[in-house]
Amino acid sequence: MTTPAHGEHSPHGAHEDPFDAGAGGLLRQPKAVWATAGASVVAFMGIGLVDPILPSIARGLDATPSQVSLLFTSYFLITAVAMLVTGFVSSRIGGKKTLLAGLALVVVFAGLAGTSGSVGELVGFRAGWGLGNALFVSTALAVIVGAAAGGSAAAILLYESALGLGMACGPLLGALLGDASWRYPFFGTAVLMAVGFLCITAFLKEQPKPARKTSLLDPIKALGHGGLASAAASAFFYNYTFFTVLAFTPFVLDMSPYRSGAVFFAWGLLLAVFSVLVAPRLQRRFGSLKVLGGSLVLLAADVLVLGYGSHTTAVVCTVLSGAFIGVNNTVYTELALGVSDAPRPVASAGYNFVRWFAAAAAPYFAPKIEEWSDIHIPFVVAAVTALLGAGVVWARRAALTHEAEELEPRHATEDGVTVFAN
Repeated sequence: MTTPAHGEHSPHGAHEDPFDAGAGGLLRQPKAVWATAGASVVAFMGIGLVDPILPSIARGLDATPSQVSLLFTSYFLITAVAMLVTGFVSSRIGGKKTLLAGLALVVVFAGLAGTSGSVGELVGFRAGWGLGNALFVSTALAVIVGAAAGGSAAAILLYESALGLGMACGPLLGALLGDASWRYPFFGTAVLMAVGFLCITAFLKEQPKPARKTSLLDPIKALGHGGLASAAASAFFYNYTFFTVLAFTPFVLDMSPYRSGAVFFAWGLLLAVFSVLVAPRLQRRFGSLKVLGGSLVLLAADVLVLGYGSHTTAVVCTVLSGAFIGVNNTVYTELALGVSDAPRPVASAGYNFVRWFAAAAAPYFAPKIEEWSDIHIPFVVAAVTALLGAGVVWARRAALTHEAEELEPRHATEDGVTVFAN
């Protein structure tokens, strides 16, 4: 990443990165923002919740690793497709009702998941959970961006904080409750999401509906924008690497729920710290695209060492990957929201529609690749996809940075009103 894209600044800060403005005031937020962010923490906990109990679920339901990995595949496949629906729904019933509908679905299906008698039932309930999570997560980002004090940069950092904290606490909760039974983490999530439902009901006022209702095809049309399509394509490859680490590594580590939970708790903490504290500083110094490209290359090296190293090395590399994933998550989110002229909820839906397909594919293909070859090759594939993501960033660097810089004033105006009033 030696050639600077147009708009990136020098290490001395001669030019401002188009994504850095407005990062102050992160903690001075309205109650509605904190309620939405708190519920987001629990929503993201649901992603990593099953990590430390995957081997326990396999034993409890007499299932193979590839069958259990379908818990992630069904979840993210439905999440990806549902991204086309979220804007359609929220533009008609409003942001608050969409959040509550998503939370209600998660409460129901997380509770049902805990009653599963077979891996097929559990996979099906996780699919319903994924629909609820899509409605909630995509709308939550739009609500936080629209209502947060301090502009879009502060809102995105707050959202990434919720993501990191949820990713860290999910495996810990899964380990603590899952040590007694693999069913308890699902019941625990249902209870926590019910609390989130009550908080959203109490503290979040209904958001203004947009003048023009979003159609089902708007997110697809938004991907016709070269910058957004490039960000989504790069994120697709990156997410394959991300979810190979998240969904396949627990089987490689083969640890007790407590030990596995501790590993992924440390992983999540690094993810949170680097997404919120480190990524913005790196962006200010080096520019968003250089940081993203470099982080993807380092992630590729990390997962390659993870796949070929000793057990201790694998543990260290798993935890360390959280740092690179945290940086990547922040930069990708900012790119997706700022690089196109589409309304931010529409751009987010189109971007997530593409990238979540990789999150569905990785948990399915990684165990299959191991069955077809050996335990090292899934990590080789994951390293290659991270490098492909970096390649897209490098090849499309001019469009990604130049267009984001030109559109920043428009997006800043949107933030000053509300993201739902486009």
